[in-house]
Amino acid sequence: MELRHLRAAVAVADHLHFGRAAAELGIAQPPLSQAVKALERELGVSLFDRDTRHVRLTPAGELFVADARDALAMVARAETRARSAGRGDIGELSVGMVGSTTLRLLPALLSAYRTRYPDVVVRFSELPTATQIERLRAHALDVGFVRPPLPSPAEAELVLLPVAREPLLVVLPAGHRLADRQRLHVRSLAGEPFVRFPRHLGAGLYDQITALCRHAGGFEPRVAQQAIQMQTIVGLVSAGCGISIVPGSVAALTGLGAVFAELMPAASPVELALAVPRHGVSPVAANFVAVARDVTNAPGQQ
Repeated sequence: MELRHLRAAVAVADHLHFGRAAAELGIAQPPLSQAVKALERELGVSLFDRDTRHVRLTPAGELFVADARDALAMVARAETRARSAGRGDIGELSVGMVGSTTLRLLPALLSAYRTRYPDVVVRFSELPTATQIERLRAHALDVGFVRPPLPSPAEAELVLLPVAREPLLVVLPAGHRLADRQRLHVRSLAGEPFVRFPRHLGAGLYDQITALCRHAGGFEPRVAQQAIQMQTIVGLVSAGCGISIVPGSVAALTGLGAVFAELMPAASPVELALAVPRHGVSPVAANFVAVARDVTNAPGQQ
């Protein structure tokens, strides 16, 4: 049984006239009549009573045509959904992100994406850069917001789209002796206990902060406490566990009882990039990258 047979039976049932049904389908009447006869032979029943003047559905024909309409509607829905999935209009998108992404960039980007693709289900995972790299390489994530630079093996397998550049700031407990200053020289932080994230979870940003302390301040940061998420780091600083140096977007966490100050000399801005597998990118991921490029005015891929 072929779809053309179902369409033929439904068209004849709609018009109760072979000529008009053939015109609707854009075929000649003889092929239409042959298709209906072939269907009746396959089923072993008559679907239509016809004479030279009238065409009527038989009881078997009424039941068959009702089911045929449902089948054709299901096929049409399958075709539509397949095309939509191929365009990335529907489906699921798995997004990884370092914690600071949620503070400024993500709300605007996600709003724009959902406006364009409301039927895509977006799932987020707040993960360090190193964990995202592993999952992106295993295709367990579609895209990820990471802190470059990446290890050499990952650079070969992932494409990076720079989406933000921000300064490094120092964060201090509100009662700290330096808390009333808007700008601090890196040298003034020597000897302070630091709250930091583990290097193996984000070597690029970790090494940039360490290099700043060494070259501009002449000291090695003394780690007193480790934490993975930026919000936790700021919370620990607020509790008096130490100070930290963080990306500028983290200053949005002002309600936790910490204060932020600019650094002298000004460090090189830290980058946030959208990482995507170099091969096997899904349509929904490709659309997300395009929206990210539009929202951030990002240049082409590197």
